[in-house]
Amino acid sequence: MADDEEAPRRILYPGAQSRVSTPVTRSRQTDPMADKPLRLDEIGYWSEVKLDIVRKYAKAYSTIMARQALIKGHLYIDAFAGAGTHISRSTGQLVEGSPLNAMSVTPPFTEIHLIDLHGGRAKRLRELTKNDPRVTVHEGDCNDVLLRDVFPRCQYGDYRRALCLLDPYRLNVNWEVLEAAGRLESIDVFYNFMIMDGNRNVFWRDPSKVAPAEVKRMDAVWPRWKSGAYRTEQDLFGDVQMKASNSDIAQAFREDLGKVAHFKHVPAPLPMRNSQGAVLYYLYLASPKAVAAEIVKDIFDKYRSRGV
Repeated sequence: MADDEEAPRRILYPGAQSRVSTPVTRSRQTDPMADKPLRLDEIGYWSEVKLDIVRKYAKAYSTIMARQALIKGHLYIDAFAGAGTHISRSTGQLVEGSPLNAMSVTPPFTEIHLIDLHGGRAKRLRELTKNDPRVTVHEGDCNDVLLRDVFPRCQYGDYRRALCLLDPYRLNVNWEVLEAAGRLESIDVFYNFMIMDGNRNVFWRDPSKVAPAEVKRMDAVWPRWKSGAYRTEQDLFGDVQMKASNSDIAQAFREDLGKVAHFKHVPAPLPMRNSQGAVLYYLYLASPKAVAAEIVKDIFDKYRSRGV
């Protein structure tokens, strides 16, 4: 996940299986784990911050779940798992992504579900995780896979819980996924709301000029987006629609996660900015438990204090 400065540029890479950060030669090489050359995402500071936040929370979450005798299993779910590793823009070295970080958490998650739409990345994930029986790699659209195959494995009444990372490059997680997770009351969700994508393609000053395909996409992502992204004001000619600020849009989305998607606790999201101070995306944690909100507030506040 990246901004204009760290836009998701992909580098062809031969598919190293080592979990140690190693320099990468930036040349055209064929990935033996895929039919076509595989491109790893090159990530910048903001993406590494996000990985650190999720890793810290996953450790705290798994520790709490492992201590509860009634809990029969706790899952880690990455709905946009990618190839498992990235390349650091600042160092040129491999950086372990969310899937490998989750595999290293202790106490361990009982199941790890990794989803990716791209066959080459899914194939590489299978190779990287083949020695860990907890891991299932799903190839497909997470909007389908989560509802059909994964969420049924973390039912509240079965005493199973889950931490789910929804980290898309664009606004393309359907609202029904968020609402399903909220209604289950067994899933904590990290959600990356790409305000940059929204501003570029949907949240225009004149919403009548937005392309129909973009309107349809946003309707699926956030059915109440028009009431959140615009406010009605009066001028000399009557009522007019005005685009809301980024912070107002983020607050409206936060309120809908609680009131509409039924998450009981949604702390204020962490805005991630580029070097010019523009907000790229908002990172949310939505949970049924108050303790989750307290933990993530502490983590978020540490980064807010650094000016992130």
